[in-house]
Amino acid sequence: MFDAIIVGGGVIGLSLAYELAGGGWRVRVVERGQPGREASWAGAGILPPAGRNPSTDAYHELARLSDELYPVWSAQLREQTGIDNGFRRCGGMYLARNDAAAAELHRSADEWRQRGVAAEPLDGRAAAEREPALRGDALRAAYWLPEEAQLRNPRHLKALAAGCALRGVEICAGISVEGFVVHQGRVREVITSAGAMQSAQVCATTGPWTKALLARLDVELAVHPVRGQMVLLSSPRPCLRSVINEGKRYLVPRPDGRVLVGSTEEEAGFDKRTTAEAIAGLLAFAVGLAPALGELSIEQCWAGLRPGTRDNLPYLGRLPGLENAFVAAGHFRGGLHLSPATAVVMARLMRGDSPGLDLTPFRVDRG
Repeated sequence: MFDAIIVGGGVIGLSLAYELAGGGWRVRVVERGQPGREASWAGAGILPPAGRNPSTDAYHELARLSDELYPVWSAQLREQTGIDNGFRRCGGMYLARNDAAAAELHRSADEWRQRGVAAEPLDGRAAAEREPALRGDALRAAYWLPEEAQLRNPRHLKALAAGCALRGVEICAGISVEGFVVHQGRVREVITSAGAMQSAQVCATTGPWTKALLARLDVELAVHPVRGQMVLLSSPRPCLRSVINEGKRYLVPRPDGRVLVGSTEEEAGFDKRTTAEAIAGLLAFAVGLAPALGELSIEQCWAGLRPGTRDNLPYLGRLPGLENAFVAAGHFRGGLHLSPATAVVMARLMRGDSPGLDLTPFRVDRG
């Protein structure tokens, strides 16, 4: 029998499996598709800085822990697996092109400083000097965050899967969970398309599909899919050096000359189609900020489904009325960023230790 079954093989599930197995647990990951091929794969890999200052805000503390863990995990995974996940502190620029957006950006800058995030104000000329491809004359406000980082999320997921395998994790792909057997407040069996499975602990990390999964345990969870569409541009040489952020949209340059353009937020159910209107909007955003991007080739377009919640906070913790069942889902846009910290605090909780952070704001029964 396994010590833990993790249902869901995205970045949260693989990170948790990696952490638990590193502590000597026998872990099985059950994934209905291919591990890491949903929202975790579809994202841009932006890791915004959380800042150095402690806070009473639980989400901020989770992000601070991830900031501490990412350099360590990245180096460890590279040493163990030989896979470089592309983690690097490239810096990030935050821009506004109208007065209302500029006022909002200045408020964000005040919050960054309170949290200990380095944030340097830039005028249009300074922004264009730092990133010559930008249209500096169109900017109303800009800030430079030197500690912003990025990674290549597909590579990170490959490294996690390889690291899990080296630690003895059994990853079962193409297997769906169809139900559970519960007896005296414990999940005794996980019923799957490949038969019944047993373990001492169970954790659901199935992103936007978590609501339907946990309904089989009579647990209501307000997680829903939010579609995000992306465009990948390619160039023979890099034309940007840092992550460029404007509101909820961004440009993420890769060292090989590719540029990720994202992203939409759409209430489209479980529809993962890309649409002409959304892609056109993303391209207009990209070219409006950096006209040189209009000369690049469109390499690929895709969409992913982020797990949204009513309050934009994930659900982390034990399921009500079940001694050995847990959930870690609903990270929305922050799944990749928060995955190392989520893995560490959930592994502590599943082992019966203190999670080290106040998880009350993330409780399942918060409504």
